Amino acid sequence: MKHMRKQRIGVLVTLGVIGIGPSLAAQVSDQAALAKAAQNPVANMISVPFQNNTAFGWGAFDRTQNVLNIQPVLPFKLGKSVNLITRTIVPIISQPDIASETGSTFGLGDVNATVFFSPANPGKLIWGVGPAISLNTATDDVLGTGKWGIGPSVVLLTMPGNWVVGVLANNIWSVAGDENRADVNQMLVQYFVNYNLPNGWYLSSAPINTVNWEATSDKATIPLGGGLGKLFKLGRLPVNGSVQAYYNVVKPDVGPDWSTRIQLQLLFPR
Repeated sequence: MKHMRKQRIGVLVTLGVIGIGPSLAAQVSDQAALAKAAQNPVANMISVPFQNNTAFGWGAFDRTQNVLNIQPVLPFKLGKSVNLITRTIVPIISQPDIASETGSTFGLGDVNATVFFSPANPGKLIWGVGPAISLNTATDDVLGTGKWGIGPSVVLLTMPGNWVVGVLANNIWSVAGDENRADVNQMLVQYFVNYNLPNGWYLSSAPINTVNWEATSDKATIPLGGGLGKLFKLGRLPVNGSVQAYYNVVKPDVGPDWSTRIQLQLLFPR
């Protein structure tokens, strides 16, 4: 069960940071420019993404898990040359009992907070580095690790032409918590490839690859897939919406076979 619980945590951390820099704030009416800017994980804008992940095929009875990630992003200026971007992921989870055909647990999972330090005026290579922190906030044992954790996080990306291409990675180790729960040593690598089309449309692939180093076998989950997104407005508010689907080509025996991701990101350009 400890190994199965750890694999659950891997689906909770996603790339949910979006924004645009001050030089682009005046271009809100330009959907293509804003859609491309919204794919920058360390840009300078307040945003509130709501990301719903549904995973199908959990356990021997092919159960369904649902995770709603609420992911507020807050930028801060540290002088003229450095920005500090905070991302907090609050997961609301419906976790099925993977050992039976009925029963599930609903509640709050472990909150994940990441702080990126990034140049305010980057060149062609945009980057950010900082700590990723896992908070022991789960309302039930099956929804979290029972541990407090910390580790490094890094994001690198470039935006040539219509493309936005990059990678986000972190590794979290447990440093405190329930001594009777298994230690945490888990890596997340999420590459993202976006191709922007006219009128705010774009194609996107951003699979979440995880490795549970503490597992004795079936350490990795590797999905493949992608989907379609579009920038639109609710009144005067810019919103970035997307729908994606992923198939797990490598996964633990108890892990899901495939998943869908539906996301609405509220954008607040300055």
